[in-house]
Amino acid sequence: MSQNSKASSRRDFLTKATGTALAGMLPASARALSNSSKRPNVLFLMSDDMRVELGCYGSHFHAQTPNIDALAGRGVRFDRNYCQFPLCNPSRASLLTGQVPFETRVLGNRTNFRDTRPDLTSLPQLFREKGYVTARTGKIFHGIYDDPLAWTVGGGNDNTEHQASPVEKKKIIPNYPVPPAPPDVIAPLAIDNQQAAHSDQILVLDGNGEGHPENRVAETAIEYLRKYRDQPFFIGCGFSKPHSPPTAPQRFFDLYDLEKLELTPDFAAWPTVPAGFPKAAIRMRNADLFIGRGASRAEAKEVIRAYLASISWVDWNLGRVIAELDALGLRENTIIVLVADHGYQLGEKGKWSKAGSLFEMGTRVPLIIHDPRAPGNGHTSTRIVQSLDIYPTLVELCGLQTPDSGLQGTSLGPLLKHPQASWDQPAFSLWSEDGKTVHGLAVRTERWRYAEFGVNGENGRMLFDEHADPFELTNLAEAHRHTVTRDRLSKLIRQYREKQRLA
Repeated sequence: MSQNSKASSRRDFLTKATGTALAGMLPASARALSNSSKRPNVLFLMSDDMRVELGCYGSHFHAQTPNIDALAGRGVRFDRNYCQFPLCNPSRASLLTGQVPFETRVLGNRTNFRDTRPDLTSLPQLFREKGYVTARTGKIFHGIYDDPLAWTVGGGNDNTEHQASPVEKKKIIPNYPVPPAPPDVIAPLAIDNQQAAHSDQILVLDGNGEGHPENRVAETAIEYLRKYRDQPFFIGCGFSKPHSPPTAPQRFFDLYDLEKLELTPDFAAWPTVPAGFPKAAIRMRNADLFIGRGASRAEAKEVIRAYLASISWVDWNLGRVIAELDALGLRENTIIVLVADHGYQLGEKGKWSKAGSLFEMGTRVPLIIHDPRAPGNGHTSTRIVQSLDIYPTLVELCGLQTPDSGLQGTSLGPLLKHPQASWDQPAFSLWSEDGKTVHGLAVRTERWRYAEFGVNGENGRMLFDEHADPFELTNLAEAHRHTVTRDRLSKLIRQYREKQRLA
């Protein structure tokens, strides 16, 4: 067999591997730079509705994610990264334009930033303008609001998020006895029956999910890597899971034992405002799962297992893409970014969605960056960062110029060099109930999470000591001993509002 045939055979074998660990066994010579251009490539990986429920994050439910864990081991894992809005479209518009939601003017899922701010230069658009091949597969922008200026290949409004697949086997969530709904929850029960039925599904696939749109996202990314390996590229690879309905091949369900799943201490059957919390903090109707009905403990575990299985399926697909990157010898000249659009709640305080959540799990987002040149690789940064920071980071790492519209985030370059370097940048997240006005604003610092609902907290406030109370069980906002802390954080929110002309 010729040397070329041997190399091709080995590459084909690695392409079929289930993760990056196998590709990592290649000698350095096999991973040598094959790009004719020295400009770094970017492999931009996204997931939808993925909270920090990953193995490398040591989260409560312990999702099995060996490929993401391997990426974190080679790059810098940001332990405290926060989205700017706990909803798909506003979060993605902010991240991909480098502007806070009130600059994009996108405060809901039915607004296109190209309509509100046509002057903005999106992240992939900037790379396209600088001579990169920009290729998209899956969900990067929000569904039908793809950016027509961003992509040289793969653009368009072909959202695959909810496309049916012939291999799906619908499984209705068992209807166990549920405690009666609290009085506050009764009114919102009048909802679209189709939407509610959709929320009660778990979808189980055969094999590895062959033929499913989610697998095709990874397979298209692999095709792009092979086709554009000799050109500088920005490849956006966006997975739709674990977005509802939770979906995965059976083998990923089998990774999790229902009997060993422990619900969080603040689990509730229905959306519940705990004593001492502002009513504005909890929406009385879930937006994604258990819409219009309560969740028994048994049902909750079924859905959580399905959510974890969905994450493990994303991990498997993501691993296939990175394995091909390694097999092609592109890792040493490719910056890999992994991020999700927002967090999620899995029954904490009875909430089964992200919408409206200014709690930690609604806004905390996985972020891993592997730049092969970064001295901080292999370490974790516990500094407070924002998804807003990704755009300026890639501009700096790739030697590009900031677009004329400017960027509002801060480059994470110093933390890629020294993950525990001094860093005093709080993270801000906001929520709008009607897509027009601010319902609530939250700020996260190294120790504290503080949120105000309404102008100057007229509809209530929340303060949590995240070190001592990671499940956010006790609201300290009105505690006299924390007045100084509360007032200091309130000032940060007031300054933020003034900067964004929200006062």
